[in-house]
Formats: sequence, structure tokens, C-alpha cells
Amino acid sequence: MLDQPEEEMSFLDHLEELRWRIVKSVIAILIVAIGMWFIKEWAIQNLFIAMTKEDFISFRFMCDYLGICIGEIPVNFQSTNVGAQFSYALLFCFVGGTIIAFPFVFHQLWGFVKPGLRENEKQTARGIVFYVTLLFLLGVVFGYLVVAPLCIQFFGAFQISEEFQNIWTISSFMSLIISSVMFSGLLFLLPVVVYILSKLGIVTADFLRKYRRHSIVGVLILSALITPPDFISQVIVSIPILILYEVGIIVAKRNDKQRLKMSSL
Repeated sequence: MLDQPEEEMSFLDHLEELRWRIVKSVIAILIVAIGMWFIKEWAIQNLFIAMTKEDFISFRFMCDYLGICIGEIPVNFQSTNVGAQFSYALLFCFVGGTIIAFPFVFHQLWGFVKPGLRENEKQTARGIVFYVTLLFLLGVVFGYLVVAPLCIQFFGAFQISEEFQNIWTISSFMSLIISSVMFSGLLFLLPVVVYILSKLGIVTADFLRKYRRHSIVGVLILSALITPPDFISQVIVSIPILILYEVGIIVAKRNDKQRLKMSSL
């Protein structure tokens, strides 16, 4: 059924194809999640709790190359709800499965959308699976190595009084890391969003240039929301976002040229 030519497929055929692509994506995520369940203890210790240690890769880099050395973060953990550890073990496996299986999931989504595009649109969007996957994974790495450690370090070391100890619940600790990683991954898809909007004629390179200064302010505000309230952290997070904005301008400029060329024919 899935091999029928596009023009012969009915609405129900499309729904059936979409259903099977969703099923395949869910199965891929579950397979990876099940695999991660067997290494969950090692992963929690070495990928999450490791962020509170002074030898974490990001902190070593800051100390060796930036001269900013961070000691061990004085924080303890606790689980206050019945089943909290089990629930967040499942969440960890599901999120990990989603990230690792993302290339396959997006490939399935694109495989459903692609047949409905014109031939020139298919040519223009050639390689989109690779670029979307690359940007998303870069964002995930950035969130894990930069955003999350900065947040953990700031809030773990901050005390309004020595009488108060930082004792975090497992839910707040893991939610902070997972949300930072996933949000950064989605944020790095900005050039793809600009590409789509420019193809639709909603935004142009001139529009993006005109509001560049407004965007810088917006990026700084966004950085302030997702990072600790210190200037260095905000600048570190803002730089790649601004670079991605400039990449978006280049992408939009290319689409503008193609649109003018097509209109002149």
C-alpha cells in the first residue's frame, strides 16, 4: 500500500501511512529506551550526578582554558515521593531513547511529507534530514555541556545563609537537566525554522536584518530565562543563538534570490 504512486493514494491511505510511520518511530524509541534501562544506574551517576563534581568535563575545560575553576558543588539529593525514582528512571530512558532515535523519527516524518512537495521543493530541501539531525544533536550537546552545568553550578553553590543546605529532590534535579538539554536541542533548529518561513515568504533576509537589534535583545532575555542570573552564563548561551540567527539570515537571503529568479522566468 505504501508503494502506491502519490496521485493514487486516497485520504485513508495517507492516514494509514502516517499511522505506520508513527508506529515505527515509537518502536524505535522504545527499543533504545529498553536498552538504556540496563545502563540507567551508570548513566545517572556518570551523566547527571557527575555535573556536581569538579572533574566534570565542562568544569575541567573552564579551569584549564578559561581560568575559571569550580570546586565540588555542595548539594545532596533526596527522593520525597513514592515511586519518584522509578518514574524518573523511566523518563530518563524515554528522553534518551527520543534523542538517540531522533534521526530515524525525523526521517519517518520527512518520508511522509516529502511526496507532497513539488520537484523543485524536493531539490531545495535535499539533505534536510541530515541538517535537522545535526542541528538538534548539536543543541543537545550544547545544553548538556554548557546550559545544564552552569545552572547546576550556580544554584548548587548559591546559599543565602550557611544555615540552609541545598538538598534537591530527584524530580527538580533531573527536570532541570532534561529540560535544558531538550530546549537547547529545539532552539538549535532556528535556521530550519527560518528556512521554512522564508520558503513560505513569511520572512525575508531584509526583515531579519531590520530586526537584528531587537533579536539580540530577545536572545539576551531568553538566555536570562534559561540560565542562572549571571552575565557570563548569559553571554555564553547567547553567542551560539546569535550565530544561528546570522545563519538564518544567510539561508533566507539564498531563498530570496531563488524566489526572485523564479519570478523573473
